Amino acid sequence: MRPLTEHDIRTSFINCSKGEAKRAGLPRDLADLPWDDLDFLGWRDPGAPERAYLVAEADGSLVGVALRVTSGASRSFTARSMCSFCLTTHTGGGVALMTARRTGEPGRQGNTVGQYLCADLACPLYLRGKKEAAGAGVVDESLTPAEKAARAHANVRAFLDKVTA
Repeated sequence: MRPLTEHDIRTSFINCSKGEAKRAGLPRDLADLPWDDLDFLGWRDPGAPERAYLVAEADGSLVGVALRVTSGASRSFTARSMCSFCLTTHTGGGVALMTARRTGEPGRQGNTVGQYLCADLACPLYLRGKKEAAGAGVVDESLTPAEKAARAHANVRAFLDKVTA
């Protein structure tokens, strides 16, 4: 992914108002992110832990969505959950249900779509072995890292399509 500026990120949001996009808390280390290893930019709002954001490239343009993180019951250390984007399994609270308000009239009526995602939205780093899930890990499979990244990108794109459908 190409390095993004604050302006790029704030103008990419499709499911929130301009005011909400302006108030979104951006990653503190934006300039220092490993852009070459990112297929999309995902982060939790440092000032509001129940909010998260996702920015991805789709059809040559940036698409950003604001997400709500549900605060579910804490799972035991032996229980495992899998991220819908990267298929990394996590124990405990490593996976969270994140919902996005749909765009247009469905969104104004309160309709949302949700996915179980890595709680820290670091899917690209898990896929490339740059970060390891505590007590779990990436599913052992024969795909190359590039093929895993392509699958994750397709999963992200399918989620974005549901947000805009």
